[in-house]
Order: sequence, then C-alpha cells, then structure tokens
Amino acid sequence: MQTHAVAMHMSDGLVNGPTALLFAVVAVIALTVAVLRARADLDDRTAPMAGLVTAFVFAVQMINFPILPGASGHLLGGALVAILVGPWVGIIAISIVLVVQALLFADGGITALGLNITNMAVIGVVVGWLVARALRRFAVRSRTGLVVVAFVAALLNTVVAAMGFVLEYAIGGAGGATLGTVFALMGGLHLLIGIGEGVITAATVGAVAAVRPDLVYLLRGTAAPLARRSTSEEGVR
Repeated sequence: MQTHAVAMHMSDGLVNGPTALLFAVVAVIALTVAVLRARADLDDRTAPMAGLVTAFVFAVQMINFPILPGASGHLLGGALVAILVGPWVGIIAISIVLVVQALLFADGGITALGLNITNMAVIGVVVGWLVARALRRFAVRSRTGLVVVAFVAALLNTVVAAMGFVLEYAIGGAGGATLGTVFALMGGLHLLIGIGEGVITAATVGAVAAVRPDLVYLLRGTAAPLARRSTSEEGVR
C-alpha cells in the first residue's frame, strides 16, 4: 500500500527503537521455527513451486493497483504462498521478498524489517493459512470452491496483517499520526486492498489448480483430488 504517512511496508522511524527491536526478535524466532518446520514440507513438488511463488510475489508486489485517489495497493501474498506451498515455506518465501526489497529497493526500512516480516510474512501467511485450512472442506469439492476459499483467505489475511501494523504503532508509534488515524487508514484502505489481493490470489491459485492440482499444498491428502482442466477447456483459452 502507498499513502503519504503510513504504508504496509513500514519505513524507518515510524515506530521507536525498542518496539522495532522487539519485533525483530519476534521475526527471528518465527523465521527459525519456519526454517525448522519447512524441512518436512520441501520435496520435489514444493521446492520448485516455492522458488516460482517467491519470484511471482516479488514481481507482483512491484505493481500497484489504484484503490482510491492518492492511494494504491499491491499483492501481499500471504494466503497465496500458504495455499500453494504451505505456511512454513510461505513465511520463508515472503521474508526473502521483504529482505530483498528493503536492501536493494528501499521498500520498507532496514530498522523496520522485523516489523514488516512480522506483519506480512508471519501474520499474513499464518492468517491466510488458518482461514484456508478452516474452509478446506469447500476447497476440495471443486475448483470454484478452491478459488472462493483463496479469495476469502487473501481478503482476511490482508486486513489482519494491517492490524498488526496498528498494534505495533500502538506500542511504540513515533510517526506523528494519531492511533485513530492509523487505525482508520490501515483498516479502511486494506479492506479495499484485500479485495484486490483476493482477486489476484484466487486467479493465481485457480490457474495452478487447473493444470496441476497436485501442486496445491492445501489439497494434499485429498481423497478425491480436483480434476485437471479438460482438453476442451484448454481449447477455449
């Protein structure tokens, strides 16, 4: 998201030093757990998909879509990576994107990296996964069900990740804006951004499921896997 004062990619100085340090520790602990748990998920299917998803999220995050005059949003990717490669690999993938953006493109402050990883990589992915997992019974019924679940998970992961920003600002905000203003901006704008996030996530997950449903992590262990897109459907493309 891009606004004049607050954005999902937090900049340096938006919260005070102790708060930034606190969430840097939170991010390190979460990443350590993710690395340890991701080993069990990385196999011949997940590893290549993780690389592709990371590159896709990085590229799409560079493209902003307008939501209101003076404000725009872009894909966060939490639900997308959680559904396609699982929560643990997903946390690592989004963290890599955020580190590269901060170090090479100044998108998010260096001292705020722990805050940004906590919000977008940890909260975003975990919430996206929990919502998708809770609605999995609908996702396994049909490709349409999977697409709807992906949309809902992405919408909610965006709003909750934005609330992580508000919590951090409530603890140690130093940006000059009141907490009420930050809450209204982050909540209201990210509800709209979540719709765009949901559309992109649903389209991407649906496209993968159409040709390789076996690559969708959320569908693993399904008794009756979704059918691949038929030859007649491919001819319509």
